[in-house]
Amino acid sequence: MDINVLIQGGVNVNGALELLGDMETYNETIQDFLSEIDEKLANIKKYKEEQDMDNYAILVHSLKSDSKYLGFTQLAELAYQHEMASKAKDVRFVIGSYDALMTEANRILEVIKKYTSGAVAEGVTIVANNDSTSKILVADDSNIIRNFVQKVVPTEYSVISANDGQEAINMISQELQNLKGILLDLNMPNVDGFQVLDFLNSNNLFAKVPVVIITGDDSKDTVMKAFDYPIVDVLNKPFTEGSVKNVIDKMINIHQ
Repeated sequence: MDINVLIQGGVNVNGALELLGDMETYNETIQDFLSEIDEKLANIKKYKEEQDMDNYAILVHSLKSDSKYLGFTQLAELAYQHEMASKAKDVRFVIGSYDALMTEANRILEVIKKYTSGAVAEGVTIVANNDSTSKILVADDSNIIRNFVQKVVPTEYSVISANDGQEAINMISQELQNLKGILLDLNMPNVDGFQVLDFLNSNNLFAKVPVVIITGDDSKDTVMKAFDYPIVDVLNKPFTEGSVKNVIDKMINIHQ
């Protein structure tokens, strides 16, 4: 792998390494991105054609976050523009600038496929380790985020994952006895993070399971709404390994 391929392709590798730490982690994260990008782009197209701006916003938000981690600056900016437009229900902008978003996404794909010489690994799916009774749930629709967090969680804890809010609710119900904390994204398809917070609240589970919010939406209204619930903290994307370690330590120590 020749890092100059990325640099010449306009990838901000130095910025990405400030978040991910080293090239080994960066390369693993590239593979995670490749493992799910085709499905993500297909669903973005689907929601655009259906003019489903709510789900469209969730997916371009995820694309923006992943692109920030990997240094795809232009793709992150375009995805952000689409996120803001779709949240404002500006269908005309979404449709009119959709080709520009896809052109940049496909350009980046060509760059990283050249960088990896076409050797695309399968994405890693986090599963429960049944040998451990202490578990932490990571609920986020991005494989990149789930795998990044998994590397940071202390080894004495198992990491289980959910792709959306409904999966998170199911996991909470199944694993409640052994669940020591939840890292919960707010922007997820189908059932979002606020609906998971409502589930926890209505079942009086905050006293049993500490929750940290992870989100790419750092607007004042969103943060204030999150703190309406008895959460431990809010961690804004893109975050570093150190910031994840800090909130995990805070989360798992809160009931000790």
